[in-house]
Amino acid sequence: MKNIHPNYVQSKVTCSCGNVMTFGSTVPSMTVELCSSCHPFYTGEQKIVDTANRVKKFTARSETAQKIKAVKKTQEKIVEKVQKRSTPMTLREMMQSLNQENSNSSNK
Repeated sequence: MKNIHPNYVQSKVTCSCGNVMTFGSTVPSMTVELCSSCHPFYTGEQKIVDTANRVKKFTARSETAQKIKAVKKTQEKIVEKVQKRSTPMTLREMMQSLNQENSNSSNK
């Protein structure tokens, strides 16, 4: 019979919070990020466990998206103003703008 099974030993598991536990495993020692002593589900504390900086990356992306939206909005306003200037005014619009200028100058 071939001896193909790995050795089963008592494994020492160390959590990042400092908690040390022993389990049966084929690996002699392990390191974990969360255990039952520090996991938010078991402790009832609200905390963000972010080892890969995913939260920071998400907030950075959302801030950039908001900045791009604001820039696009201002560009659209500028385009609208340019388009309004480029179209010729009708006689009615010319008369209304003259009336407004006269009323503004008389109010001063």
